[in-house]
Amino acid sequence: MFNFLPGPLLFVISSILLIINTAICGSLVCIGGLFKLLTPFKAGRVNITRLMNRFMWLWATCNGGILRLIAKIEWDVKGLDQLDKNGWYLVISNHLSGFDIAAQTYILRNHIPMLKFFLKKELIYVPIMGLGCWALDMPFMNRTSPEKLKKNPKLKGKDLETTRKACEKFRDLPTSIINYVEGSRFTEEKRDRQNSPYRYLLRPKAGGIAFALSAMGEQFSHLLNVTVVYPDAPKDILAGVMQGKVSKIVIRVEALPVPEVDDKQYFSNAEYRAQFQRWLNGIWQEKDEQIHGLLAEHKASTSSYRELAERSR
Repeated sequence: MFNFLPGPLLFVISSILLIINTAICGSLVCIGGLFKLLTPFKAGRVNITRLMNRFMWLWATCNGGILRLIAKIEWDVKGLDQLDKNGWYLVISNHLSGFDIAAQTYILRNHIPMLKFFLKKELIYVPIMGLGCWALDMPFMNRTSPEKLKKNPKLKGKDLETTRKACEKFRDLPTSIINYVEGSRFTEEKRDRQNSPYRYLLRPKAGGIAFALSAMGEQFSHLLNVTVVYPDAPKDILAGVMQGKVSKIVIRVEALPVPEVDDKQYFSNAEYRAQFQRWLNGIWQEKDEQIHGLLAEHKASTSSYRELAERSR
């Protein structure tokens, strides 16, 4: 609707709309969090959580509506037909921009439970944000530093025990937890700095998903391998989207079996950890090839379109 406007003006309009959407939905979640905090019965808290998830669904849906207002985006998405709204999923994905979360929650919102994130336990004390994340059942993790473990070996295993307790609530409702295993957004500078063997990805870190699988692996029905590509986006993807400069978003979803992780072996056996890392590296190698193919496909289709346009003149 507004995509004919200049980019800077679209950026202002989209920023205002996104802030309003986040403020309204976030306020509803926080109010629900207060009721949940005061509800003594488990069944009541579970029902409130269902409602909070609907507010998050509303936030994701409105984000999609805002996108339609400011840009003509072609969504090229495959792999959704294999998903179950009532399943339990551990989601791993490449990470390119702060826009990834909005894009993935929007596309996946009607196919799997709303995405949740492992958060540092300190965030629960952040005003408003902590209450909202708690109301949405985001799992808060306690990661003891290696220095503390050296000083007090008795703390070994306590983090996993705490995380398992935090994840017990997920037995009551279907849940999807996402982990950006690269640990940071991809840039060519970061790739070169860490000497990544991939063209479009940073090195994946296995520790986070190994920890999640150790804590609640038996609850997950599938591991979802998600790949996101913005084939025509500028270097600053989020700003490009908000200025209507992104015309295509490619998302591929692959459901994989959930790998078993023996927490005792993983945290004590170096070869076992290396084997798990090699498994993840293999997935990342295939993802790198997939991204290369998707970008080549887009380039070829764009070239063909330009040739047809020139011939029709």
